[in-house]
Amino acid sequence: MNALLAGQASLPRALRRRHAVVLLGTGMVGGAFLRLLDTPAGAALGLVGAANSRHQQTDPAGLAERSLRERLAVAGAARDDAALLAALDADAAVHKVIIDASASAVLAARHPAWLARGYHVVTANKALAGGDLQGWHALQAACAGHARYGDAATVGAGLPVLSTLRRLHACGDALLSLEGVLSGSLSWLFNRYDGTRPFSALLREARARGYTEPDARADLSGEDVARKLLILARTAGFALTRAAVQVENLVPEVLRALDTGQFAANLEALDAPLAARHAAATARGAVLRHLARIDRHGRAQVGLVEVAATHPAAHLRGTDNLFALKTTRYRAQPLVIQGPGAGPEITAQALLGDVLALV
Repeated sequence: MNALLAGQASLPRALRRRHAVVLLGTGMVGGAFLRLLDTPAGAALGLVGAANSRHQQTDPAGLAERSLRERLAVAGAARDDAALLAALDADAAVHKVIIDASASAVLAARHPAWLARGYHVVTANKALAGGDLQGWHALQAACAGHARYGDAATVGAGLPVLSTLRRLHACGDALLSLEGVLSGSLSWLFNRYDGTRPFSALLREARARGYTEPDARADLSGEDVARKLLILARTAGFALTRAAVQVENLVPEVLRALDTGQFAANLEALDAPLAARHAAATARGAVLRHLARIDRHGRAQVGLVEVAATHPAAHLRGTDNLFALKTTRYRAQPLVIQGPGAGPEITAQALLGDVLALV
């Protein structure tokens, strides 16, 4: 057996792989995924194409370069999805997978068409499943075919919350309520925000660590959490629309219309309002946490709330996400899923896990 394994390990990677992969999005998550391809876990994957929003690479020699992400940032063939799909079609691998590591709504809208063509789709992109209800229904219809959809990275950065909800729903269990911290970036921010440092300084650090979305207003506005809550609710059987979710926007009006660069240069406008809320919560013996909630009637809210020091969310660490599920069979004691919910490495690992689950 050891000799057989040694022989397999010596084979060229192209002969050993069972997955041909096109990676769309080479930002922080996409870059982390590229690094995973050089680990033993990624040995079964063959990268046949990679692209950012402007450039792409399908040449095997170029794809094998360790500086692929950096090269695509400045040069490469013009982005052409037809050429990327042709590279997938030409490969002899058993499974042909499109990995969407972008945040593009345009790309997300193509997921049903890719599935209908027989490509597996693995994604961290929430724009379709957490967008309008019509897009969700189109996605579910496309998933009824042979191709599979890997979405573990869309909520909880791979924590087993979507798979748990699907299992419970399939067994006839019904969600009575869900409460939790759904944003790793907002978890990190409010776990650390104790009034000793301006909120703007913490936000800049979170951005540098890769915890926030490229435009942090996607986090602070509550819209990223709202998309996640919609995915969770729909997975649990609620046909929820975005209009049904009450969302608190933490971004002051003065910052909402700025471009991304101007917003980043004016983060101090966030400090005074949040300092006042922190002081008020502290005076009442509470802490601030960003929570998402849905009840059995489909009423859903997202926003910053005061919680007592005994609340489970008050004891989170780092980028922890928390999902507390009450169902007809987990009524007396909620089913709790907790763990890190942000970061390029764990999100990329969720993508890789979904690809490997195709075997």
